[in-house]
Amino acid sequence: MQLDIRLLGPVELRAGGRRVAPGPGKRRAVLAGLALAANRSVPLDRLAAMVWADVPPPSATANLRSHAAALRRLLGDRLVTRPNAYELRTQPDELDVTEFHRLAENGRMALVRGHALDAVPALDAALALWRGSAGEGLPAGTTLDNRWATLEEQRLQVFEVLTDARLAVGRHAELLPGLREHLAAHPLRERSWGQLMLALYRCGEVPAALAAYRDVRARLDQHLGIEPGEELAALHRAILERAPDVSYTRPPPVIAVSPPSTSDPAPAAETGRMVPRELPPDLVTFVGRTREAGEVSAAATGRAPAVVVVTGPPGSGKTGLAVRAARAVAGDFPDGQIFVDVAYRASVTPAELLARVLRALGVAPADMPDSADERAGRLRSLTAGRRLLLVLDGVTSASQVRPLLPASPGPALIAVARRSLGNLDGVRRVALSPLAEPGARELLAALAGAERLAADPGATAELIGLCAGSVLALRVAGSRLATWPGMSVAALVGELTAGGSKLDLLSYDDLSVRASLAAAVAVVASEDEVAGRLFELLAACPEAPAAMDRAAAELGESTERIRRAMEGLVDAHLVARDSSARYRLPALVRDYAAELSTAPPEPPSRLVRGNPFLTLLARSG
Repeated sequence: MQLDIRLLGPVELRAGGRRVAPGPGKRRAVLAGLALAANRSVPLDRLAAMVWADVPPPSATANLRSHAAALRRLLGDRLVTRPNAYELRTQPDELDVTEFHRLAENGRMALVRGHALDAVPALDAALALWRGSAGEGLPAGTTLDNRWATLEEQRLQVFEVLTDARLAVGRHAELLPGLREHLAAHPLRERSWGQLMLALYRCGEVPAALAAYRDVRARLDQHLGIEPGEELAALHRAILERAPDVSYTRPPPVIAVSPPSTSDPAPAAETGRMVPRELPPDLVTFVGRTREAGEVSAAATGRAPAVVVVTGPPGSGKTGLAVRAARAVAGDFPDGQIFVDVAYRASVTPAELLARVLRALGVAPADMPDSADERAGRLRSLTAGRRLLLVLDGVTSASQVRPLLPASPGPALIAVARRSLGNLDGVRRVALSPLAEPGARELLAALAGAERLAADPGATAELIGLCAGSVLALRVAGSRLATWPGMSVAALVGELTAGGSKLDLLSYDDLSVRASLAAAVAVVASEDEVAGRLFELLAACPEAPAAMDRAAAELGESTERIRRAMEGLVDAHLVARDSSARYRLPALVRDYAAELSTAPPEPPSRLVRGNPFLTLLARSG
């Protein structure tokens, strides 16, 4: 006889395909207790604690035997009598709790393996088994209450896993009503608040996403007296910074056809391999740099090894140029394009970068090799002969790039770095200089309108000079003018030269010259302590050329060591060497250094003391 026992809601029983009434509440509690311990003996004393909230009455054993006899008439030989115990024999698919756990686990594992589309229906089916509260209508205060509470928590977790899966497949807008309803009933679940923030952000509702963070912060403080956890706080910071990690990237399509009949290797797009399409959108206002973009494109499609390094000062537009060049030649790489943002973090290891690229090529986490060497070998095997383009943005050292270098004709690599990465052999280097006056004027005109600039050519020339050829600074200035149509170019120049911090005005929304420079200085300082100390020394007199002997004496280092550190700062475009072989700070770097030198001397905290990387970040805010 087939059974169907349902506990995820009011207790229901079907026997032989027919719905039957188990009886009064205590009898339903006996059925529920036996079903939750299916295929195991349940002693009478434990069964009594599942039925009565207080001390069981003297007649408890007799009552339990009476309930068991009534249930046996419905369940037949499935209910077995043991010495002072009972056992209910069931199959795995006869209890909705067991089926719920099976479907939930299937969905979780599919999501872990990166198969979000397969996870959604399994998790949907798991939640569809719920018809109300677990054990609804049964006596309260019994030992079954803990089981019901556990099931309710598992239900909430499955809802959150399902939300993760739907976010992974891009169903952001359709999530919002259910998430809001869920949070109205469970307002202290930080994971769900984070999912709401992410869905709102990906729908373009940035203010609403930030408002959601303020809401959860107020609720946690009111009800629990705590701040949001680090994960939620990190998401809030990422949304504020428009970090690429929180933007949605559509999963790359997998193209599969019948295998070819010849013995020759077929292109990747014909063998069912993963075909990633990860390049960010092109900049609408990309101007100038046409020659440099052409050089990058030519190097990427040229003879092997097709490796090109794009280097230049902070804010010089390296990423935009690399994306423009990569998109121009994307058609030459039908096996896919992978984009990885290292975010100029020296702490990102080659093993982590290799894992990121292998995941983009379809390697499941469970199949990921452990060591960097094994991952590099797997990457060479997967990319041999394939027309695949890899773009690494924000590289800090050659060690991050070297394991990803193409080992055979076919793949190509574009690396974006502030340094020249001179110890990489056989690569094409494209160095960006400050944007010349015609290109700077064209960029400002594209953002703010040519008429605004033509109305005051003198102020426009002064504004271009203040931006010092920095594409980032020009974008900020142009964005400010575009946001305030009533502001003249002269008025903006007046604010920039009014005596306050120029860098305060060269920050707009997620664009910040100060943040870009601070990150560049911090990376150099983290890799070379002497270079970090030397930059601080230069910041004390930002207008004067550097004197090697004086710097060596003040820092207690040899002149040769100071020269090596100075050349490291030159390579990172934080110091310029003029025609007289004298070292000076470039214009915007000089402004940033002046801020450091005039900042109030606050003692570094326990976390930053002795670490030049963190000390410089702390001082720069």
